[in-house]
Amino acid sequence: MILVFGSINIDLVTTVERLPGAGETVLGPDYAVHPGGKGANQALAARRAGAAVTMVGATGRDGFGETALSLLAADGVDLAYVAQVDAPTGAAFIAIDSEGANQIIVAAGANAQASPDALRQMTLGSEDILLLQREVPEDGCLEAARLMKHAGGRVILNLAPAGAPAPALLDLVDILIVNEHEALVLAQSLGWPERDPDAIAQRLDAERGIIGIATLGAAGVVGWQSGVRRRLEAPRVTVVDTVAAGDSFTGAFAAALAAGYGLSGALQRGLAAGSLACTRAGAQPSIPRAEEIATLVGQSFL
Repeated sequence: MILVFGSINIDLVTTVERLPGAGETVLGPDYAVHPGGKGANQALAARRAGAAVTMVGATGRDGFGETALSLLAADGVDLAYVAQVDAPTGAAFIAIDSEGANQIIVAAGANAQASPDALRQMTLGSEDILLLQREVPEDGCLEAARLMKHAGGRVILNLAPAGAPAPALLDLVDILIVNEHEALVLAQSLGWPERDPDAIAQRLDAERGIIGIATLGAAGVVGWQSGVRRRLEAPRVTVVDTVAAGDSFTGAFAAALAAGYGLSGALQRGLAAGSLACTRAGAQPSIPRAEEIATLVGQSFL
């Protein structure tokens, strides 16, 4: 089982010709409302990639709560441990330009009250994987990681949004996933001079015993495990919208590990999922399914 402790949002998305600068207003023709949130996105990505997934988080008692959970429910993610709290459902305000680049502001809302207490009600084991991000309180992530490690399971941290992880949390992480910007923030927080995401992932592996994975956008991904480097190019796709590409990678990667794939196979499936997500608009609506992932892996890597 994959257990996701993370954020659940509603996304308000508009397409603009170009992203605004500081103090600038840019007009968009309309907007769309989609379920989102890094935790929920990654839970859905793992589920659509074939894993059994349980979501732990919080929504408000407002009208957005049901919408935020709608696709998770439709795809069979276990939502029994999602709490309703007296705060507005989390929201992300997303602008996407004509090249597919995005600008995002997230309002935490109910996510600030997300609690890992539900993990104590579960029977966790060594086959389980805990998937964490940084849109819920870090002390909750730390407690969730402690519970999973006590049960013998694995902990994956996606360091997004970028920020310095608590040392105690980093000590419990088995796999750390960063993009290029997040890698630099991580290195700075650790006092490392490296600027290259590849070198940062290598140092995570060598010095901390953490499998280091750096996603490189259109350039693919690099991963380090036990001194061995894996470097994969991304499949070529027509980019429409990069929102949820990283979440699709992370969820599909975790699902592949849960299915018994090694690091290389999991990286292939994560890359395929992230690439496919770029070909469609929206966050959760863009997340691909297992059949699509398998097809693109077969076309690109085998």
